[in-house]
Amino acid sequence: MNTAYKGTISCEEHRTILRKEKIAARDAIPGEVRLNNSKIICQKLFELPIFQQAKKILLYSAVRGEVSLSSLEEINRAAPKIERKCYAYPICKGKEMIAVIPGSSDTKGSSWRRGAFGISEPDPEKGEILFPEELDLVVCPCTAFDSKGGRLGMGGGYYDRYLPKCVNAEFIAVAFEVQKADSIPVESWDIPIHFVQTEQTLYHAENI
Repeated sequence: MNTAYKGTISCEEHRTILRKEKIAARDAIPGEVRLNNSKIICQKLFELPIFQQAKKILLYSAVRGEVSLSSLEEINRAAPKIERKCYAYPICKGKEMIAVIPGSSDTKGSSWRRGAFGISEPDPEKGEILFPEELDLVVCPCTAFDSKGGRLGMGGGYYDRYLPKCVNAEFIAVAFEVQKADSIPVESWDIPIHFVQTEQTLYHAENI
């Protein structure tokens, strides 16, 4: 039972309303602005010390109005091999998530497939599976966030089940500024994140 949220509606109802509200705000961003803001977020993220120091990083393939991380892929391909990061991407299997390094450097090429929820993902038979404890940094998508480390996803709980296994990693979400909420109503299974990067600000989660 949630103890942090008190109100006239249940915590789950509040989360559902907030999720819909912030997805609508995100989707209302004009496409050109969303693309430009995604590039800004990627550049800011790339310049962060936690990103520069990380070697193995879990990214994600954006769907719908999420922040696109394609600029990070482009930066990585252009870098000298010795400086390139090892990017993995999530695959949802049943109720669990695994991290897979694509088998080819080609963007969304033959080593990729369409997975659960229509999300592009690496083909695990052509890639390399990483153990969670091998990751240095996890970049999470979100529908809403607050400054206390609260993150609201799509409701499947995949990241909340996966992040506790990433014992050596920092967690950072990327989002547009319009997705910020005063407070995320949290449940007992919610895993707080350490940072959120938007096109305007890096939020360092409070009380973590």
